[in-house]
Amino acid sequence: MHRRAWLCVALIGILVSACQGPPPTQIVLVVTATPEGFAAQADPETATSLPVQTGQDNAPVEQATATSTPLSLPTTATSATPAPLPGTPFLTQPTPTVRQIQVAEQLFERGRMFWLQPTGQIWVLVVTAEGMGAWFVYEDLFQEGDLESDPGIVPPDDTLQQPVRGFGRLWRDNSEVREQLGWATSDEFGFVTSYEYHPTLRFENGQFVSAPGEHVMHSLYGEGFRFIEESGSWRLN
Repeated sequence: MHRRAWLCVALIGILVSACQGPPPTQIVLVVTATPEGFAAQADPETATSLPVQTGQDNAPVEQATATSTPLSLPTTATSATPAPLPGTPFLTQPTPTVRQIQVAEQLFERGRMFWLQPTGQIWVLVVTAEGMGAWFVYEDLFQEGDLESDPGIVPPDDTLQQPVRGFGRLWRDNSEVREQLGWATSDEFGFVTSYEYHPTLRFENGQFVSAPGEHVMHSLYGEGFRFIEESGSWRLN
């Protein structure tokens, strides 16, 4: 009985001695928080190691703190500055002209005519495809006292008519215009409409020079027409 009790005491002593041995060194890695949108990049040269506690044998338990080098944020579209053309100053477009003007309009079988009071010009629109076509500009040569129409020119039916005054003179004198447009399908009517001119520039020989621009004008019924000087064409805006 005494021998069995002694063995138990000896066993407990061995276990206690084993538990009092030096603990293993713990290494805990803590990486600093990475801001959203950045990539963490550990730099071995700047990494620091600080003792945060000691064990029973005064062996330090180290915490390695790896610093992060944030990458630069990419430039976003909202903050980007457009780059100028190589070897040239920054290209900017001049301010468009916007105003109200007096016009006259008449519809034809294959197009229409506009008369512009500020310039005294007649713009001829020939339809070549849906919503687009050719654009021609003529001076209005009609003078008060001139023949307004030719009674010898009779339309083929009551739905068609001969244009009069400035439109009529151009239509009668210019066979190409007459063939392209056909007969008038409405009366001529005048009104005030919105007009815009959008000038453009191009860079030549070290300086900016005027380039063909675009006109925007509206019909009596609100249709928007864009006239492109470079191609001599028009399209619905």
